[in-house]
Amino acid sequence: MTAALAIDGLGVVYDHYHVLKGVSLRIEPGESYGLVGESGSGKSTLLRAIAGLAPVSAGTITVDGETLGPRRDKAFHRKVQMVFQDPYGSLHPRQTVDRLLLEPLAIHGFANAEERIVRALDEVGLGSGFRFRYPHQLSGGQRQRVAIARALILEPSILLLDEPTSALDASVQAEVLNLLEEVRRTRSLTFLMVSHDLAIITHLCGRLMVMHNGAEVETLDAASLAAGHVTQDYSRRLLAASAGFVRTAEPAAGPTAGRFASAGQRSI
Repeated sequence: MTAALAIDGLGVVYDHYHVLKGVSLRIEPGESYGLVGESGSGKSTLLRAIAGLAPVSAGTITVDGETLGPRRDKAFHRKVQMVFQDPYGSLHPRQTVDRLLLEPLAIHGFANAEERIVRALDEVGLGSGFRFRYPHQLSGGQRQRVAIARALILEPSILLLDEPTSALDASVQAEVLNLLEEVRRTRSLTFLMVSHDLAIITHLCGRLMVMHNGAEVETLDAASLAAGHVTQDYSRRLLAASAGFVRTAEPAAGPTAGRFASAGQRSI
């Protein structure tokens, strides 16, 4: 099977400083893959390199079997969209939600913009009543839902998620994470997700890479991380630093049984 996303020997250099050092990974279609590590380990830079926002100095990036060049074209952005960490900074403050969602449709030449905007807002739980509001009229969680709607409106197959809930309150985090999980399941999306929070990664991702100082430490499945079955000293220290996080689910009888609940989680 052709990988949805494959990276081989990726390097990124800023002012002679090697931010990424030969990172490689392979993500299968429909898989949710996590990147964990302390701040400065290169996680977000990896996502930015895939999106064409960081200078690649070595290695290759392949999407659906096609190796990317130095520039990202429209075809790439139809397949791959990114949700950024800060919903306060990722939305233009002088544009309404309607305008924010219309822009990518206009760029890519979609004729049924009205239908797509209504459907995108419904999908993220906002509804058409939010169409003509400005970002400052929305809560943090609502803004991030708009950012997710904007990423989904072109019907991509891959989402790059850079700490998508870290700027939100814990209760709102759970709502957005449940939304992402539902969207991935219904659309069979492929996720590459960065998070400092091991509870989030072990809940949403099947496999993950531990990163440190711009390089891979080890790759393992989420169940092994949750159980503490790691092989490298750095991974053990990472687990120790986050000791005390609790991953819980709501009662089975509830309408959101098995979903992410925010109680007791600690991040690293």
